[in-house]
Amino acid sequence: MGLLILLPALAHAVTLPTLTLGVKNATGPKEVSTALQVLFVLTILSIAPAILLMTTAFTRIVIVLGFVRQAMGTQNMPPNQIIIGLSLFLTFFVMSPVFNKINNTALQPYMNRKITEKVALDNSIAAMREFMFSQVQENELQLLIDITKEKQPVDRNDVSTTILIPAFMLSELKLAFQMGFMIYIPFLVIDMIVASVLMSMGMMMLPPIIISLPFKLLLFVLVDGWHLVVGSLIKSFG
Repeated sequence: MGLLILLPALAHAVTLPTLTLGVKNATGPKEVSTALQVLFVLTILSIAPAILLMTTAFTRIVIVLGFVRQAMGTQNMPPNQIIIGLSLFLTFFVMSPVFNKINNTALQPYMNRKITEKVALDNSIAAMREFMFSQVQENELQLLIDITKEKQPVDRNDVSTTILIPAFMLSELKLAFQMGFMIYIPFLVIDMIVASVLMSMGMMMLPPIIISLPFKLLLFVLVDGWHLVVGSLIKSFG
C-alpha cells in the first residue's frame, strides 16, 4: 500500500523515456530516403520467415521430420515445437557456410562502410543462389523456364532468381517426399505383419495400431532412428 502511495511522487522524480510515432511532410529528399529505408527494413523483417522457408534447407528438413512422426504413428510426439525447433537448428547447421560467406562478403564490409547497400545485397543473393543451384534439379528449372517462356539460359548467371527460387522449392519437396517414402516402408511392413497376425487370431475388432506402435518404437530405438534420419538429412545436402 505504501508503494502505491509513493508511485505518483516517483513518477515526478524519475524521467521516463517515451516513444512517439507519426507521419509528417518531408522537408527534403534525405528524409524521404530514410523513410524508404526504414520501410524496406520492416518489409524484410516481416517476410523473413518466408525467406527462411523458400531459400534454405528448412523445407526439406521439416517435411522429413514430419514424415518420421507420421510413420511411427505417435500423433503429437514429438510436439510441433520440437519438430520446428530441431528443423531450425539443423537448418542453421547446414546453412552455416552460406551464412558465414554472407557475413564475410556482405554484412561485415557493409557495416565497416567498405561497400554500398547494393553491393552487399548482390553479394548476399549470390551466396544464396550458389547454395540453391547446388540443390536444384535441372528438370525443375527447365519446367519454370518453359512456363515463363524465357530464352534458354547459357549459364547460371542467365537464370533469374524469380525462376530459381520456385524451382529450388519444387526440388526440395520432391526429394523430401522421396525420403519420406523410404522412411514409411519399414513401419508399413510392421503394420501389415501385426494386422495379418491379429486377423489370423480372429482379433479383428482390435485396432492394429495399438499393437504395432510399441514394435515401431522398439525398431526405431534399436536402429538409432534419429541418428539415421538426421545423418541422412545432413548428408543429402552434401
